Amino acid sequence: MAVAKPLPLLWGAALLAAPFFAQAQVTYPVKSVRMIIGFPAGSSSDVVGRIVAQKLGEGIGQTVVFENRPGAGANIAAEVVAKSPPDGYTTLYANTGIAVAHSAYQKLGYDVLRDLTPVGQAAAGPHILIVNPSLPVKSIKDLIALAKAKPREMNVASSGAGNSDHFAYELFRAMTGAEMTHVAYKGGGQATVDVISGQMAAYFSGMAQGLPHIRTGRVRALAVTGGKRAASAPDVPTMIEAGVPGYEHVLWNAVFVPAATPKDVIARLDAELVKAVSQADVREKFAAIGVEPQARPSAQMAAYLKSEIEKYGKIVRAIGLKIE
Repeated sequence: MAVAKPLPLLWGAALLAAPFFAQAQVTYPVKSVRMIIGFPAGSSSDVVGRIVAQKLGEGIGQTVVFENRPGAGANIAAEVVAKSPPDGYTTLYANTGIAVAHSAYQKLGYDVLRDLTPVGQAAAGPHILIVNPSLPVKSIKDLIALAKAKPREMNVASSGAGNSDHFAYELFRAMTGAEMTHVAYKGGGQATVDVISGQMAAYFSGMAQGLPHIRTGRVRALAVTGGKRAASAPDVPTMIEAGVPGYEHVLWNAVFVPAATPKDVIARLDAELVKAVSQADVREKFAAIGVEPQARPSAQMAAYLKSEIEKYGKIVRAIGLKIE
């Protein structure tokens, strides 16, 4: 029986075709990635996010361009990303405020559960309540007493209506009866400056924003909002320790992409984000600004987001927080 010998011919054809297959199977990413944040430069989440963006860029082999798009309680940035092409080249760096906004805002141009998908969580830390040193209070109990004696005479700042720091105050007000006048800024930087100058009495600052000024004595720290003391400020009590039983509110940071982004792209970003926040130099940088690396992969972050929205929804409705 004659033996056919097509193998060399087929092998040669395969070699000729290989470049075309390689061109068709381009691996993500092939260009820089935008990471949009809804807060101005210098805010707590901005400081943390820039560390994450740089390290994530090293992992994916492309520059991650960090872009500030503040406004409307960070919801402008979220809407921009939600309506961007779902190709993995436009991402969102958001914090706890995105879960609060889902219930607090009466009208939003996006739905975080429908229009965005979490890549994963990057970091977490408490807010820290800071006051101007000239204010005659040395503790949370002092602040509550003063606010009750002079309702709404003191101003409390936030980085924007509906943001995580605004919610921190509204929860404090609801649980203690301490009424202050809320003043919304377009970011935490100016809010902190105005606490230092005395124009604002208090601010529930992010750790990265407030810690440097606490250390220099330009502001006084009264309590952290987490369930445990912060390693970077061990002498500052928790709200619970300071006399507000049951008070706990954490500022987490996470990366999101448009909902229809391919699963393999999300998986790549997810894996690199976990690697990024697990590296020693990132952990050191986080520790210096009072936050902790907290890698929560995509699927876990999606479940956590739903639970956070449910939790904050109940509180928002209970305290009557409505933002137009």
